[in-house]
Amino acid sequence: MTDVLIRPASPFDAAFAVPLIQATIGRIGLALTGAAADVEAERALLGFYPLRGNRLSFEHQLIAQSPAGQPLGLILAYPGEHAEALDDPFRERLHALGLPGRIESEGTPGELYVDTLAVTEAARGQGIGARLLDAAAERATTLGLNRVGLLVEDGNPAARLYARQGFRPAGTRVLAGGTYTYLVRDLT
Repeated sequence: MTDVLIRPASPFDAAFAVPLIQATIGRIGLALTGAAADVEAERALLGFYPLRGNRLSFEHQLIAQSPAGQPLGLILAYPGEHAEALDDPFRERLHALGLPGRIESEGTPGELYVDTLAVTEAARGQGIGARLLDAAAERATTLGLNRVGLLVEDGNPAARLYARQGFRPAGTRVLAGGTYTYLVRDLT
């Protein structure tokens, strides 16, 4: 799909973005919010989405949309060195709920960390994910970062897209009870 527009997200994108994010991150969203079910996590994430200074804020997202304005997908990415600070609001929420505030920050200094890449089911297979990943690489370069990093769960079909986009394995990580392959794309 060549006529897709990639634009910065706004707080008004929450109704589109939050359910798509939770559907993509699953158990990580539950761990971040202390929720027991996706619908409960979505409610909590709706509160974080319009606020700056947290990992799931609109300020870290780009939205892919059709020429008619229909959102088709999103990428959520932030500089890895900010990962710890961006998780602080979630730690505070967990403490307020009486839960341990242990959150494994995912980003690595020197990279733009892709927290979430998600495309609506109807728009998959049209190159939108690749366009969003390219936009993230452009953002990384603009920020003076020379690498894009992300985690992919074993068996995730998106791993083929990441390989086509130049990502290579750089280790594994355990996060929220799941094992993920850490992938990097060097931009130099």
